Amino acid sequence: MIRWIIVVFLALMLISWFSPALQKLGFGKLPGDIRFKLFGREIFIPLTSTILLSMVAAVIAKFL
Repeated sequence: MIRWIIVVFLALMLISWFSPALQKLGFGKLPGDIRFKLFGREIFIPLTSTILLSMVAAVIAKFL
């Protein structure tokens, strides 16, 4: 269980570091990515970008 928590934490850190670079490539602006303001904060839910990146990761993992 602790391993999964560490993996999720590291994945979230990597995503936050690479987020600006991915946004320059167009990720986060795809149809299906939700962005809205709630109580003065901007909330971003990248549904389509997440699905696309997970498919790319699956293809890479298949070849490794």
